[in-house]
Amino acid sequence: MIAWSRRRTLIAGAALIVLTNAVALGGVAWNRSAPESSLRLTQRELWLPWGWGFEAENSGLALRLVWRAPAAGTEEKPAHDMSYLMIGGAPAWLDEVKLAELGFDVSRSEDSTTDRARFEKQLPREVLLVLELDGPAYRQSLERTRKFAEAEKALLAANPGKKEFEERARRAREQFGREEGEASRLFAVDASLDAAALRAKYSDRSRYALVRGQVRPQFAGYGKSTRLAGYVSRLSVESVNVPHEFRGVLEPVLQRGAGSPSVSPSMKAAPFEATVAFGRRFEPWMTAAARGAGAAGQALGPRQ
Repeated sequence: MIAWSRRRTLIAGAALIVLTNAVALGGVAWNRSAPESSLRLTQRELWLPWGWGFEAENSGLALRLVWRAPAAGTEEKPAHDMSYLMIGGAPAWLDEVKLAELGFDVSRSEDSTTDRARFEKQLPREVLLVLELDGPAYRQSLERTRKFAEAEKALLAANPGKKEFEERARRAREQFGREEGEASRLFAVDASLDAAALRAKYSDRSRYALVRGQVRPQFAGYGKSTRLAGYVSRLSVESVNVPHEFRGVLEPVLQRGAGSPSVSPSMKAAPFEATVAFGRRFEPWMTAAARGAGAAGQALGPRQ
């Protein structure tokens, strides 16, 4: 009886594993059966994970999707956009009205202290985010940093030989250089619970991808300027697996400087392009890859 029970347990366990794998594979197949959008990304938007160079024995390779949230700032003083490091962001479009649309409780009472505690205790929600590639959000960020660098350069010209202004001009110049040639051009520009409404508003499927991501409420500002706001904290699927047939194309350009934490992954990699599709479940997969700028899909064609 004991032997029979053990055998039955083993069979049940094996069946569960098979069923779990079948469900997972079925989900992947369904997601990829009809691409919802397709973006041509580069080393600016696809980074190696930190420490990858120390894990050569790992047979898998996945690249992290690098996205940003439009940072608050002006032409006179652009925000120092730490979303270069993929820590999320609090964009201006994620305001009180948008939070209410996403299902957060933004009601007010006469007790502001109670309101704040209740608001901040709300759990993050998974919503649909719009990722915009090389569009108005990136252009605005680029223009702001360019004008700021020019203004700092003019200040230095008016104050020659002063170390303070030399350092300010240098930092502004470097920030513009990162923005122009290194920073991700992929920005989170909107959110909703309605995929059809988002796609109707952002119809270009080669520039706008719908993805699932986490949004949480927070208070922004200080003192009397405090306001209800939202924070985009992460994507639900943050990386893209590199299929075996593309590893020979990408590994040589990704290897350069791998494992050096002092250099950002976008600077480590030589230029490459990869086409990333987003499917029915808004999950990404790689369909093409090639070395060099402007070459995605030429070395290797689409992969369904």
